[in-house]
Amino acid sequence: MTPHFLSIADLSRQDIFDIFDLTAQLKAKTHARVPHRMLDGYSLAMIFAKPSARTRISFETGIFQLGGMGLYLAPQDIGIGTREAVKDIARVVSRYNDLIMARLFAHSDIEELAEYSKVPVINGLTDYNHPCQIMADAFTILEHRGKVDNLKIVYVGDGNNIAHSWINFAARVPIHLVICTPRDYQPDAATLKFAQDAGLSTIEVEHDPIKAVKNADVLYTDVWASMGQEKEAEERKKIFKPYQLNSELVGHAKDDTLIMHCLPAHRNEEITDAVLESPNSIVFDEAENRMHVQKAIMVKLAEQHRGL
Repeated sequence: MTPHFLSIADLSRQDIFDIFDLTAQLKAKTHARVPHRMLDGYSLAMIFAKPSARTRISFETGIFQLGGMGLYLAPQDIGIGTREAVKDIARVVSRYNDLIMARLFAHSDIEELAEYSKVPVINGLTDYNHPCQIMADAFTILEHRGKVDNLKIVYVGDGNNIAHSWINFAARVPIHLVICTPRDYQPDAATLKFAQDAGLSTIEVEHDPIKAVKNADVLYTDVWASMGQEKEAEERKKIFKPYQLNSELVGHAKDDTLIMHCLPAHRNEEITDAVLESPNSIVFDEAENRMHVQKAIMVKLAEQHRGL
């Protein structure tokens, strides 16, 4: 494992499954209410440029369960890259805290934060990727299917940070990944090339949703307009309408295909109520697993930082 967790590309396949093994242990202890204060006395600085319910709740609750404390730093508290230089924030905050989690706009900001930090930095989301989410997603698939390898995972929607993180995952674990987007909303070409050059997975970009979802083991979607794209929302609704996860489209996949969404969902836009609430939906399992996976990531980074 690298000193920081900024991308799934920072992990090896072994790292990924070591994190999953620890995640399963921590989840079992959490449900059994067995204390597991593996980060007793640790403090986690949580820097938010983009607000979020799940990211704050899962990290703050998770570090508490591990015996530590989470410090929430709102956009107005930091003003990262505007009120104060990123490298200055990194050098100050890392002298006060044992771990840093940041949820930012520009990916270059989290890279700079990690470069100047004395402690491990975790990417809680950037415009480029969302690695904690996809680690939780893959763990959830593993729980439900007993494996992740060689499953057909179809992402339908915008070629955004979720799509990029699934592509990075495909560079480390062999899957059949289909990214289904409108033509002008494809994922980053360099990220695609990186994963395709790794030669582990079959990775396709498709524009026909009916063709894309055929024989899918997993169907995944996300909002059509991410935070910061609000002005494009109405135009995107028109463009993405054929890409809605509805009963008709899902009917072209396997009968037992798993339905996933990273949340928050705009119900009856990118996904219908009927699909989100269907027996095949594991949306709230993946939401819960954010916390368990992030706890495992924090423990692994802290142990490595301590030299254990």
